[in-house]
Amino acid sequence: MRGNVLMSIEIKLPDIGSDTVEVTDILVNVGEFVETDHPLITVEGDKASMEIPAPFAGIIKEINVSIGDKLNTGSNIMIFDKPDKSEYLIKDHIKDIKEKNTAVHHKDIVLPDIGNNEMEITEIKVKIGDNVSVEQTLIIIEGDKASIEIPAPFSGKVIMINVAVGDKVKTGLIIMVFEVVETENNKISKPLEKTLDSNSDLPIKNNNCYFPEYSYVHATPVIRRLAREFGIDLSNIIGTGRKGRILKEDLKSYINKLSLIDTNSVKTASSSSLPSVTQLNIDFSKFGEVEEIELSRIKKISGANLSKSWSTIPHVTHFDKYDITDLEGFRQKLILELKNNVDIKITPLVFIMKAVAYALKRIPHFNSSLSYDCQKLILKKYINIGVAVDTTKGLVVPVFKNVYEKGIIKLSEELIEMSKKARSGKLMINDMQGGCFTISSLGKLGTTAFTPIINTPEVAILGISKSHVEPVWNGKKFIPRLMLPISLSFDHRVIEGADAARFIAMVGNILTDIRRLIM
Repeated sequence: MRGNVLMSIEIKLPDIGSDTVEVTDILVNVGEFVETDHPLITVEGDKASMEIPAPFAGIIKEINVSIGDKLNTGSNIMIFDKPDKSEYLIKDHIKDIKEKNTAVHHKDIVLPDIGNNEMEITEIKVKIGDNVSVEQTLIIIEGDKASIEIPAPFSGKVIMINVAVGDKVKTGLIIMVFEVVETENNKISKPLEKTLDSNSDLPIKNNNCYFPEYSYVHATPVIRRLAREFGIDLSNIIGTGRKGRILKEDLKSYINKLSLIDTNSVKTASSSSLPSVTQLNIDFSKFGEVEEIELSRIKKISGANLSKSWSTIPHVTHFDKYDITDLEGFRQKLILELKNNVDIKITPLVFIMKAVAYALKRIPHFNSSLSYDCQKLILKKYINIGVAVDTTKGLVVPVFKNVYEKGIIKLSEELIEMSKKARSGKLMINDMQGGCFTISSLGKLGTTAFTPIINTPEVAILGISKSHVEPVWNGKKFIPRLMLPISLSFDHRVIEGADAARFIAMVGNILTDIRRLIM
Protein backbone atom coordinates (compact mmCIF):
# COMPACT_ATOMS: atom_id res chain seq x y z
CA MET A 1 0.00 0.00 0.00
CA ARG A 2 1.24 3.48 -0.84
CA GLY A 3 1.50 6.26 1.71
CA ASN A 4 1.05 6.18 5.48
CA VAL A 5 -2.02 5.16 7.46
CA LEU A 6 -2.82 6.69 10.84
CA MET A 7 -3.14 4.55 13.94
CA SER A 8 -6.05 2.18 14.46
CA ILE A 9 -8.69 3.45 16.90
CA GLU A 10 -11.19 1.42 18.91
CA ILE A 11 -14.86 2.31 18.57
CA LYS A 12 -16.66 1.78 21.87
CA LEU A 13 -20.36 1.67 22.65
CA PRO A 14 -21.36 5.14 23.95
CA ASP A 15 -23.09 5.72 27.26
CA ILE A 16 -26.39 3.80 27.13
CA GLY A 17 -26.96 3.64 30.87
CA SER A 18 -26.58 0.59 33.09
CA ASP A 19 -28.70 -1.75 30.97
CA THR A 20 -27.45 -4.46 28.64
CA VAL A 21 -28.50 -4.22 24.99
CA GLU A 22 -28.53 -6.79 22.19
CA VAL A 23 -26.98 -6.35 18.76
CA THR A 24 -29.80 -6.84 16.23
CA ASP A 25 -28.12 -5.65 13.04
CA ILE A 26 -24.63 -4.83 11.75
CA LEU A 27 -24.92 -2.09 9.15
CA VAL A 28 -21.37 -2.00 7.78
CA ASN A 29 -18.68 -4.39 6.52
CA VAL A 30 -14.96 -4.80 7.08
CA GLY A 31 -13.06 -2.62 4.62
CA GLU A 32 -15.89 -0.14 4.20
CA PHE A 33 -15.19 3.60 4.42
CA VAL A 34 -17.81 5.40 6.53
CA GLU A 35 -18.45 9.06 7.22
CA THR A 36 -19.01 10.62 10.62
CA ASP A 37 -22.45 9.72 12.09
CA HIS A 38 -22.93 6.84 9.63
CA PRO A 39 -24.89 4.10 11.49
CA LEU A 40 -22.65 1.17 12.47
CA ILE A 41 -24.88 -1.23 14.37
CA THR A 42 -28.43 -1.42 15.68
CA VAL A 43 -28.99 -2.43 19.30
CA GLU A 44 -32.19 -3.06 21.20
CA GLY A 45 -32.97 -2.96 24.88
CA ASP A 46 -36.18 -3.64 26.74
CA LYS A 47 -37.90 -0.49 25.50
CA ALA A 48 -36.20 0.79 22.38
CA SER A 49 -34.14 0.12 19.30
CA MET A 50 -31.34 2.52 18.49
CA GLU A 51 -28.62 2.99 15.90
CA ILE A 52 -25.03 3.55 17.07
CA PRO A 53 -23.33 6.09 14.76
CA ALA A 54 -19.65 6.40 13.80
CA PRO A 55 -17.99 9.04 16.00
CA PHE A 56 -15.64 9.98 13.14
CA ALA A 57 -14.88 9.00 9.54
CA GLY A 58 -12.61 6.08 8.77
CA ILE A 59 -12.15 2.61 7.31
CA ILE A 60 -13.52 -0.37 9.22
CA LYS A 61 -10.59 -2.63 10.05
CA GLU A 62 -12.30 -5.03 12.46
CA ILE A 63 -15.85 -5.78 13.60
CA ASN A 64 -15.74 -7.19 17.12
CA VAL A 65 -19.44 -7.95 17.61
CA SER A 66 -21.96 -10.32 16.10
CA ILE A 67 -25.75 -10.27 15.87
CA GLY A 68 -27.15 -11.46 19.19
CA ASP A 69 -24.20 -10.25 21.30
CA LYS A 70 -25.02 -8.54 24.61
CA LEU A 71 -23.26 -5.21 25.09
CA ASN A 72 -22.79 -2.62 27.80
CA THR A 73 -21.51 0.94 27.82
CA GLY A 74 -17.84 0.94 26.80
CA SER A 75 -17.90 -2.37 24.93
CA ASN A 76 -15.42 -2.49 22.03
CA ILE A 77 -17.53 -2.88 18.88
CA MET A 78 -15.12 -2.07 16.04
CA ILE A 79 -11.66 -0.84 15.10
CA PHE A 80 -11.30 2.02 12.63
CA ASP A 81 -8.30 3.04 10.55
CA LYS A 82 -8.02 6.74 9.74
CA PRO A 83 -6.06 6.77 6.45
CA ASP A 84 -4.63 9.62 4.45
CA LYS A 85 -7.43 11.59 2.79
CA SER A 86 -6.06 10.74 -0.65
CA GLU A 87 -8.69 8.70 -2.50
CA TYR A 88 -6.29 6.08 -3.90
CA LEU A 89 -4.85 5.43 -0.42
CA ILE A 90 -8.33 4.80 0.96
CA LYS A 91 -9.17 2.40 -1.87
CA ASP A 92 -5.90 0.46 -1.47
CA HIS A 93 -6.34 0.26 2.30
CA ILE A 94 -9.89 -1.05 1.94
CA LYS A 95 -8.68 -3.74 -0.46
CA ASP A 96 -5.90 -4.82 1.93
CA ILE A 97 -8.29 -5.14 4.86
CA LYS A 98 -10.88 -7.13 2.90
CA GLU A 99 -8.28 -9.57 1.59
CA LYS A 100 -6.79 -10.05 5.05
CA ASN A 101 -10.03 -10.54 6.98
CA THR A 102 -12.38 -12.34 4.61
CA ALA A 103 -12.67 -16.05 3.82
CA VAL A 104 -15.40 -18.14 2.16
CA HIS A 105 -16.27 -21.57 3.58
CA HIS A 106 -18.84 -24.27 2.95
CA LYS A 107 -20.80 -25.23 6.07
CA ASP A 108 -23.12 -28.19 6.53
CA ILE A 109 -26.57 -27.60 8.00
CA VAL A 110 -27.33 -30.54 10.28
CA LEU A 111 -30.79 -31.41 11.54
CA PRO A 112 -30.73 -30.66 15.30
CA ASP A 113 -31.89 -33.06 18.01
CA ILE A 114 -35.52 -33.97 17.27
CA GLY A 115 -35.54 -37.21 19.26
CA ASN A 116 -35.26 -40.80 18.06
CA ASN A 117 -38.33 -40.81 15.81
CA GLU A 118 -38.32 -40.08 12.11
CA MET A 119 -40.18 -36.99 10.97
CA GLU A 120 -41.44 -36.06 7.52
CA ILE A 121 -40.45 -32.94 5.60
CA THR A 122 -43.66 -31.11 4.68
CA GLU A 123 -42.19 -27.91 3.26
CA ILE A 124 -38.87 -26.49 2.09
CA LYS A 125 -38.84 -22.71 2.62
CA VAL A 126 -35.64 -21.83 0.68
CA LYS A 127 -34.06 -22.66 -2.67
CA ILE A 128 -30.55 -22.91 -4.06
CA GLY A 129 -29.02 -19.46 -4.47
CA ASP A 130 -31.04 -17.86 -1.66
CA ASN A 131 -29.19 -15.65 0.82
CA VAL A 132 -30.49 -16.75 4.21
CA SER A 133 -30.31 -14.85 7.50
CA VAL A 134 -29.74 -16.42 10.90
CA GLU A 135 -32.89 -18.08 12.35
CA GLN A 136 -34.74 -17.89 9.03
CA THR A 137 -36.88 -21.00 8.58
CA LEU A 138 -35.29 -23.58 6.26
CA ILE A 139 -37.69 -26.52 6.35
CA ILE A 140 -40.81 -27.63 8.21
CA ILE A 141 -41.02 -31.19 9.51
CA GLU A 142 -43.95 -33.03 11.06
CA GLY A 143 -44.24 -36.00 13.37
CA ASP A 144 -47.10 -37.69 15.15
CA LYS A 145 -47.69 -34.83 17.59
CA ALA A 146 -46.02 -31.69 16.32
CA SER A 147 -44.93 -29.57 13.41
CA ILE A 148 -41.45 -28.04 13.80
CA GLU A 149 -39.72 -25.23 11.94
CA ILE A 150 -35.98 -25.81 11.50
CA PRO A 151 -34.17 -22.43 11.49
CA ALA A 152 -30.84 -21.48 9.94
CA PRO A 153 -28.12 -21.62 12.64
CA PHE A 154 -26.17 -18.90 10.83
CA SER A 155 -26.47 -16.71 7.75
CA GLY A 156 -25.16 -17.74 4.35
CA LYS A 157 -25.99 -18.64 0.75
CA VAL A 158 -27.74 -21.94 -0.01
CA ILE A 159 -25.58 -23.94 -2.45
CA MET A 160 -26.99 -27.44 -1.89
CA ILE A 161 -30.29 -28.93 -0.67
CA ASN A 162 -30.01 -32.62 0.24
CA VAL A 163 -33.68 -33.32 1.06
CA ALA A 164 -37.07 -33.11 -0.63
CA VAL A 165 -40.69 -32.77 0.51
CA GLY A 166 -41.90 -36.15 1.77
CA ASP A 167 -38.46 -37.37 2.90
CA LYS A 168 -38.17 -39.01 6.32
CA VAL A 169 -35.39 -37.43 8.36
CA LYS A 170 -33.62 -38.07 11.66
CA THR A 171 -31.40 -36.14 14.03
CA GLY A 172 -27.95 -35.45 12.60
CA LEU A 173 -28.85 -35.62 8.90
CA ILE A 174 -27.11 -33.04 6.70
CA ILE A 175 -30.05 -31.26 5.06
CA MET A 176 -28.26 -28.38 3.30
CA VAL A 177 -24.90 -26.78 2.62
CA PHE A 178 -24.28 -23.04 2.98
CA GLU A 179 -21.59 -20.86 1.49
CA VAL A 180 -20.53 -18.64 4.36
CA VAL A 181 -18.34 -15.53 4.38
CA GLU A 182 -16.32 -15.37 7.59
CA THR A 183 -14.02 -12.65 8.84
CA GLU A 184 -11.26 -12.74 11.42
CA ASN A 185 -13.44 -10.98 13.96
CA ASN A 186 -16.88 -12.28 13.14
CA LYS A 187 -16.79 -16.07 13.54
CA ILE A 188 -19.91 -18.18 13.39
CA SER A 189 -21.39 -19.77 16.52
CA LYS A 190 -19.81 -22.86 18.05
CA PRO A 191 -18.68 -26.10 16.39
CA LEU A 192 -20.92 -29.12 16.78
CA GLU A 193 -18.36 -31.17 18.66
CA LYS A 194 -18.24 -28.52 21.39
CA THR A 195 -21.98 -28.05 21.72
CA LEU A 196 -23.11 -31.66 22.08
CA ASP A 197 -22.94 -33.20 25.52
CA SER A 198 -20.67 -36.19 26.13
CA ASN A 199 -23.57 -38.64 26.14
CA SER A 200 -24.81 -37.64 22.69
CA ASP A 201 -25.29 -40.55 20.30
CA LEU A 202 -25.46 -38.47 17.12
CA PRO A 203 -23.78 -40.27 14.20
CA ILE A 204 -22.10 -37.15 12.75
CA LYS A 205 -19.38 -35.06 14.37
CA ASN A 206 -17.94 -32.75 11.76
CA ASN A 207 -15.93 -29.60 12.46
CA ASN A 208 -17.77 -27.88 9.62
CA CYS A 209 -21.15 -28.37 11.32
CA TYR A 210 -22.46 -25.50 13.45
CA PHE A 211 -25.43 -25.04 15.73
CA PRO A 212 -27.03 -21.79 16.97
CA GLU A 213 -27.06 -20.42 20.49
CA TYR A 214 -28.67 -22.76 23.09
CA SER A 215 -27.52 -25.79 21.01
CA TYR A 216 -26.38 -27.57 24.16
CA VAL A 217 -29.93 -27.28 25.54
CA HIS A 218 -32.38 -29.95 24.38
CA ALA A 219 -35.32 -27.89 23.09
CA THR A 220 -37.22 -27.47 19.83
CA PRO A 221 -37.01 -24.23 17.78
CA VAL A 222 -40.51 -23.33 18.98
CA ILE A 223 -39.35 -23.44 22.61
CA ARG A 224 -36.21 -21.47 21.73
CA ARG A 225 -38.28 -18.79 19.99
CA LEU A 226 -40.64 -18.48 22.99
CA ALA A 227 -37.65 -18.24 25.32
CA ARG A 228 -36.20 -15.39 23.27
CA GLU A 229 -39.52 -13.53 23.24
CA PHE A 230 -39.79 -13.74 27.05
CA GLY A 231 -36.08 -13.11 27.65
CA ILE A 232 -35.61 -16.53 29.26
CA ASP A 233 -32.22 -18.28 29.48
CA LEU A 234 -33.03 -21.92 28.69
CA SER A 235 -29.96 -23.11 30.56
CA ASN A 236 -31.77 -22.17 33.79
CA ILE A 237 -34.64 -24.57 33.09
CA ILE A 238 -34.58 -28.27 33.98
CA GLY A 239 -36.29 -30.22 31.20
CA THR A 240 -38.67 -33.05 32.07
CA GLY A 241 -38.75 -34.59 28.59
CA ARG A 242 -36.64 -37.41 27.22
CA LYS A 243 -32.90 -36.82 27.76
CA GLY A 244 -33.74 -33.64 29.66
CA ARG A 245 -35.56 -32.07 26.73
CA ILE A 246 -37.31 -28.81 27.69
CA LEU A 247 -41.02 -29.06 27.02
CA LYS A 248 -43.55 -26.26 26.63
CA GLU A 249 -44.90 -27.15 30.08
CA ASP A 250 -41.41 -26.67 31.59
CA LEU A 251 -41.09 -23.20 30.05
CA LYS A 252 -44.58 -22.21 31.15
CA SER A 253 -43.93 -23.42 34.70
CA TYR A 254 -40.67 -21.45 34.83
CA ILE A 255 -42.39 -18.23 33.68
CA ASN A 256 -45.15 -18.77 36.25
CA LYS A 257 -42.56 -19.06 39.02
CA LEU A 258 -40.86 -15.83 37.90
CA SER A 259 -44.18 -14.01 37.93
CA LEU A 260 -45.09 -15.37 41.36
CA ILE A 261 -41.92 -13.92 42.89
CA ASP A 262 -43.23 -10.35 42.45
CA THR A 263 -46.46 -11.05 44.31
CA ASN A 264 -45.49 -13.89 46.64
CA SER A 265 -45.73 -11.79 49.80
CA VAL A 266 -49.24 -10.54 49.13
CA LYS A 267 -50.46 -14.00 48.02
CA THR A 268 -52.44 -12.63 45.12
CA ALA A 269 -50.78 -14.38 42.22
CA SER A 270 -51.91 -17.73 40.89
CA SER A 271 -50.99 -19.70 37.83
CA SER A 272 -54.47 -19.24 36.40
CA SER A 273 -54.15 -15.46 36.52
CA LEU A 274 -50.86 -15.33 34.64
CA PRO A 275 -50.66 -14.78 30.91
CA SER A 276 -50.58 -17.83 28.73
CA VAL A 277 -47.27 -18.51 27.00
CA THR A 278 -48.82 -19.12 23.57
CA GLN A 279 -51.99 -18.50 21.69
CA LEU A 280 -54.13 -21.36 20.41
CA ASN A 281 -52.53 -22.88 17.34
CA ILE A 282 -55.30 -22.27 14.80
CA ASP A 283 -54.86 -22.57 11.06
CA PHE A 284 -56.65 -19.38 10.01
CA SER A 285 -55.78 -19.95 6.35
CA LYS A 286 -58.50 -22.56 6.07
CA PHE A 287 -61.05 -19.79 6.46
CA GLY A 288 -59.54 -17.51 3.84
CA GLU A 289 -56.40 -15.69 2.75
CA VAL A 290 -54.02 -14.62 5.52
CA GLU A 291 -50.67 -12.86 5.87
CA GLU A 292 -48.15 -13.29 8.69
CA ILE A 293 -46.18 -10.26 9.88
CA GLU A 294 -43.33 -10.65 12.35
CA LEU A 295 -43.72 -8.50 15.46
CA SER A 296 -40.85 -6.13 16.21
CA ARG A 297 -38.71 -6.97 19.22
CA ILE A 298 -40.03 -3.89 21.03
CA LYS A 299 -43.62 -5.08 20.58
CA LYS A 300 -42.75 -8.58 21.78
CA ILE A 301 -41.03 -7.33 24.92
CA SER A 302 -43.54 -4.57 25.69
CA GLY A 303 -46.38 -7.03 25.07
CA ALA A 304 -44.99 -9.43 27.66
CA ASN A 305 -44.46 -6.56 30.15
CA LEU A 306 -47.97 -5.18 29.62
CA SER A 307 -49.47 -8.64 29.99
CA LYS A 308 -47.61 -9.15 33.26
CA SER A 309 -48.62 -5.69 34.51
CA TRP A 310 -52.29 -6.28 33.71
CA SER A 311 -52.24 -9.72 35.36
CA THR A 312 -50.35 -8.87 38.55
CA ILE A 313 -51.50 -5.31 39.33
CA PRO A 314 -55.08 -4.69 40.49
CA HIS A 315 -55.99 -1.89 38.07
CA VAL A 316 -58.75 0.60 38.80
CA THR A 317 -59.54 3.47 36.40
CA HIS A 318 -61.27 6.78 37.13
CA PHE A 319 -62.77 8.73 34.22
CA ASP A 320 -63.59 12.43 34.11
CA LYS A 321 -63.53 15.45 31.78
CA TYR A 322 -62.54 19.03 32.40
CA ASP A 323 -63.08 22.42 30.80
CA ILE A 324 -59.89 23.56 29.02
CA THR A 325 -61.44 26.43 27.07
CA ASP A 326 -59.45 29.10 28.90
CA LEU A 327 -56.26 26.99 28.75
CA GLU A 328 -56.58 26.64 24.98
CA GLY A 329 -57.13 30.40 24.65
CA PHE A 330 -54.01 31.08 26.71
CA ARG A 331 -52.00 28.53 24.65
CA GLN A 332 -53.00 30.17 21.34
CA LYS A 333 -52.13 33.60 22.73
CA LEU A 334 -48.75 32.31 23.92
CA ILE A 335 -48.00 30.84 20.47
CA LEU A 336 -48.65 34.22 18.85
CA GLU A 337 -46.49 36.06 21.38
CA LEU A 338 -43.56 33.67 20.91
CA LYS A 339 -43.91 33.30 17.16
CA ASN A 340 -41.17 35.80 16.26
CA ASN A 341 -38.78 34.87 19.09
CA VAL A 342 -38.98 31.10 19.65
CA ASP A 343 -39.35 28.48 16.94
CA ILE A 344 -41.15 25.83 18.98
CA LYS A 345 -44.56 24.23 19.05
CA ILE A 346 -46.45 24.54 22.33
CA THR A 347 -48.94 21.69 22.73
CA PRO A 348 -51.56 21.02 25.41
CA LEU A 349 -49.41 18.09 26.56
CA VAL A 350 -46.81 20.31 28.25
CA PHE A 351 -49.53 21.92 30.39
CA ILE A 352 -50.78 18.45 31.34
CA MET A 353 -47.22 17.48 32.32
CA LYS A 354 -46.99 20.52 34.59
CA ALA A 355 -50.39 19.77 36.14
CA VAL A 356 -49.38 16.16 36.82
CA ALA A 357 -46.06 17.26 38.36
CA TYR A 358 -47.98 19.63 40.64
CA ALA A 359 -50.30 16.82 41.76
CA LEU A 360 -47.41 14.36 42.28
CA LYS A 361 -45.75 16.87 44.58
CA ARG A 362 -48.87 17.17 46.75
CA ILE A 363 -50.06 13.53 46.71
CA PRO A 364 -46.71 11.67 46.97
CA HIS A 365 -48.19 8.14 46.99
CA PHE A 366 -48.63 8.54 43.22
CA ASN A 367 -44.88 9.23 42.97
CA SER A 368 -43.83 5.87 44.39
CA SER A 369 -43.09 2.21 43.68
CA LEU A 370 -43.56 -0.97 45.69
CA SER A 371 -40.42 -2.69 46.95
CA TYR A 372 -39.44 -5.99 45.36
CA ASP A 373 -41.06 -8.01 48.17
CA CYS A 374 -44.16 -5.75 48.16
CA GLN A 375 -43.64 -4.97 51.85
CA LYS A 376 -42.54 -1.33 51.55
CA LEU A 377 -43.47 1.74 49.56
CA ILE A 378 -40.58 3.68 48.03
CA LEU A 379 -41.45 7.39 47.85
CA LYS A 380 -39.44 9.31 45.24
CA LYS A 381 -38.26 12.84 45.92
CA TYR A 382 -37.76 13.58 42.22
CA ILE A 383 -40.50 14.02 39.60
CA ASN A 384 -39.73 12.44 36.23
CA ILE A 385 -42.63 11.93 33.82
CA GLY A 386 -42.70 9.51 30.91
CA VAL A 387 -44.69 10.28 27.77
CA ALA A 388 -45.73 7.40 25.50
CA VAL A 389 -44.69 7.96 21.87
CA ASP A 390 -46.05 5.90 18.99
CA THR A 391 -43.33 4.78 16.51
CA THR A 392 -43.25 2.42 13.55
CA LYS A 393 -41.47 -0.19 15.69
CA GLY A 394 -43.83 0.08 18.63
CA LEU A 395 -44.58 2.20 21.67
CA VAL A 396 -41.65 3.79 23.52
CA VAL A 397 -41.71 5.99 26.64
CA PRO A 398 -39.03 8.70 26.84
CA VAL A 399 -38.71 10.19 30.32
CA PHE A 400 -38.60 13.92 31.05
CA LYS A 401 -36.53 14.69 34.14
CA ASN A 402 -37.39 17.15 36.92
CA VAL A 403 -40.61 18.36 35.30
CA TYR A 404 -41.68 20.28 38.40
CA GLU A 405 -38.69 22.65 38.09
CA LYS A 406 -39.07 23.35 34.35
CA GLY A 407 -41.22 25.88 32.54
CA ILE A 408 -43.55 25.49 29.57
CA ILE A 409 -40.97 26.66 27.00
CA LYS A 410 -38.25 24.27 28.22
CA LEU A 411 -40.63 21.32 28.32
CA SER A 412 -41.86 22.14 24.81
CA GLU A 413 -38.30 22.11 23.50
CA GLU A 414 -37.56 18.78 25.20
CA LEU A 415 -40.82 17.25 23.98
CA ILE A 416 -40.01 18.10 20.35
CA GLU A 417 -36.45 16.79 20.66
CA MET A 418 -37.45 13.52 22.38
CA SER A 419 -40.28 12.84 19.94
CA LYS A 420 -37.90 13.21 16.99
CA LYS A 421 -35.35 10.88 18.60
CA ALA A 422 -38.05 8.31 19.37
CA ARG A 423 -39.46 8.21 15.84
CA SER A 424 -35.98 8.04 14.26
CA GLY A 425 -34.87 5.21 16.55
CA LYS A 426 -32.15 7.28 18.24
CA LEU A 427 -33.38 7.15 21.85
CA MET A 428 -30.71 5.96 24.28
CA ILE A 429 -31.40 3.80 27.32
CA ASN A 430 -30.83 6.80 29.62
CA ASP A 431 -33.64 8.62 27.82
CA MET A 432 -36.14 6.00 29.02
CA GLN A 433 -35.02 5.36 32.59
CA GLY A 434 -36.05 6.83 35.91
CA GLY A 435 -39.75 7.48 35.23
CA CYS A 436 -42.14 8.08 38.12
CA PHE A 437 -45.44 8.46 36.25
CA THR A 438 -46.55 8.02 32.64
CA ILE A 439 -48.88 10.00 30.37
CA SER A 440 -50.44 8.31 27.35
CA SER A 441 -52.09 10.77 24.98
CA LEU A 442 -54.44 9.72 22.17
CA GLY A 443 -55.72 13.25 21.70
CA LYS A 444 -54.72 13.47 18.03
CA LEU A 445 -56.26 10.10 17.22
CA GLY A 446 -59.61 10.36 18.96
CA THR A 447 -61.43 8.14 21.52
CA THR A 448 -63.77 9.32 24.24
CA ALA A 449 -62.03 7.36 27.00
CA PHE A 450 -59.73 4.39 27.45
CA THR A 451 -58.07 2.34 30.19
CA PRO A 452 -54.29 2.84 30.09
CA ILE A 453 -52.17 0.01 31.53
CA ILE A 454 -49.79 0.96 34.33
CA ASN A 455 -46.12 1.09 33.32
CA THR A 456 -44.68 -1.07 36.10
CA PRO A 457 -42.95 -0.40 38.51
CA GLU A 458 -44.91 2.86 38.55
CA VAL A 459 -48.25 2.89 40.37
CA ALA A 460 -50.40 5.08 38.10
CA ILE A 461 -50.81 6.34 34.55
CA LEU A 462 -52.87 9.15 32.99
CA GLY A 463 -54.67 8.70 29.67
CA ILE A 464 -55.63 11.71 27.54
CA SER A 465 -58.41 11.48 24.95
CA LYS A 466 -59.56 13.90 22.24
CA SER A 467 -61.10 17.18 23.41
CA HIS A 468 -64.55 18.15 22.13
CA VAL A 469 -66.71 21.24 22.22
CA GLU A 470 -69.78 20.45 24.31
CA PRO A 471 -72.74 22.44 25.64
CA VAL A 472 -72.24 23.19 29.35
CA TRP A 473 -74.94 24.60 31.65
CA ASN A 474 -73.71 27.71 33.49
CA GLY A 475 -76.81 28.11 35.66
CA LYS A 476 -78.70 30.23 33.13
CA LYS A 477 -78.02 28.74 29.71
CA PHE A 478 -75.93 26.27 27.77
CA ILE A 479 -72.64 27.63 26.47
CA PRO A 480 -70.04 25.92 24.24
CA ARG A 481 -66.96 24.78 26.15
CA LEU A 482 -63.90 22.74 25.12
CA MET A 483 -63.93 19.60 27.31
CA LEU A 484 -60.97 17.23 27.73
CA PRO A 485 -61.64 13.58 28.78
CA ILE A 486 -58.93 12.06 31.00
CA SER A 487 -58.51 8.57 32.47
CA LEU A 488 -56.47 7.69 35.55
CA SER A 489 -55.48 4.05 36.10
CA PHE A 490 -53.90 3.27 39.47
CA ASP A 491 -52.56 0.35 41.51
CA HIS A 492 -55.18 -0.35 44.16
CA ARG A 493 -52.56 -2.00 46.42
CA VAL A 494 -50.95 1.41 46.88
CA ILE A 495 -53.63 4.00 46.13
CA GLU A 496 -57.12 4.26 47.59
CA GLY A 497 -60.03 5.29 45.39
CA ALA A 498 -60.52 8.53 47.34
CA ASP A 499 -56.91 9.60 46.79
CA ALA A 500 -57.26 8.80 43.10
CA ALA A 501 -60.36 10.99 42.93
CA ARG A 502 -58.43 13.82 44.59
CA PHE A 503 -55.51 13.39 42.19
CA ILE A 504 -57.58 13.46 39.00
CA ALA A 505 -59.58 16.42 40.31
CA MET A 506 -56.39 18.32 41.14
CA VAL A 507 -55.02 17.76 37.63
CA GLY A 508 -58.36 18.70 36.07
CA ASN A 509 -58.78 21.86 38.13
CA ILE A 510 -55.31 23.08 37.13
CA LEU A 511 -56.13 22.51 33.46
CA THR A 512 -59.37 24.45 33.96
CA ASP A 513 -57.50 27.37 35.56
CA ILE A 514 -53.77 27.26 34.88
CA ARG A 515 -53.22 30.03 37.45
CA ARG A 516 -53.53 27.36 40.18
CA LEU A 517 -49.95 26.31 39.37
CA ILE A 518 -48.60 29.35 41.24
CA MET A 519 -50.57 28.61 44.40
